Amino acid sequence: MKNYSIGIDLGGTKILAGIVDTDNGMVIETAKKRTKKLGSEFIVQRIIETVEKAICKAQIPLSQISSIGIGAAGQVDRENGILISAPNLNCYDVELKKVLEEHFNITTHVGNDVEVATLGEMKFGSGVGYDNFVCVFVGTGVGSGIVCNGKHLKGATGTAGEIGHIIVDSGGRLCECGGNGCLEAYASRTAIEKKILGSMKKGHNSIIAESIKETGVIRSKDLSDAIDAGDEVVLNCITEASEYLSSGLASVINFYNPELIIIGGGLMEAIDFFYESTIKKTFEKALAVPAARTKIVKTQLKDFSGIVGAATLYQG
Repeated sequence: MKNYSIGIDLGGTKILAGIVDTDNGMVIETAKKRTKKLGSEFIVQRIIETVEKAICKAQIPLSQISSIGIGAAGQVDRENGILISAPNLNCYDVELKKVLEEHFNITTHVGNDVEVATLGEMKFGSGVGYDNFVCVFVGTGVGSGIVCNGKHLKGATGTAGEIGHIIVDSGGRLCECGGNGCLEAYASRTAIEKKILGSMKKGHNSIIAESIKETGVIRSKDLSDAIDAGDEVVLNCITEASEYLSSGLASVINFYNPELIIIGGGLMEAIDFFYESTIKKTFEKALAVPAARTKIVKTQLKDFSGIVGAATLYQG
């Protein structure tokens, strides 16, 4: 009999749920819904709706699903299955394990979203064959997962890998965490969008304005198309983000000396300029000896890194 689990990726802008064959990491079916910063009750209901939709599409009975795993964008209490703090979702002290187990009657495990994406890449993606590497995901925020000697490194308080909150500009921009000058405040999708909108308010023209008028949002493809068209506003904002992100990655190389850095997130997948510029600058800034032994690649599982990793949380 096949081993099926449900994996849930709770990010800052979307919930992605999938039915996963945990023997081989194959995603059988998925469902996705957008999230808004509307608080705990809204998010919990959204999660349940998304999971139910994925189950319905997969047409697999609950009796064949052995576990649920969820990776949440924020700080989590893994042992008790609680989402302690997720500022980008306006969620605090959410008992995810309890709620999902009561609703679906399936054992549920909770982890951080980047942690589970790292597990996905370690078990079935770009990290296969490597014992010491770092996964960095650029999305609503910037997060990372650390693998040391073949195991996910959690740290003394379970919060290891918060690369988005290393300080890149002392006293700089205010971050969602309440601090100033964090990498996330300069290199995340949120930071890039704020910078673009700020430039437009100051009178700088950008073709992004048309995309916002049509859809109300800035999509990764819109940014990519703007760069291809030579849009100076977008190009300058992406270049600045790349400058800060490469400084963060160079610091990772210098400090941890990993074999591999895996880069993921919608912006990195969609915007070649952002990825290539960041990698080039990273190697220019890092110490020569560790940099020579470090490979940098994109995620192999792409959007599915999180749900595949979450589905394997039951394995420990």
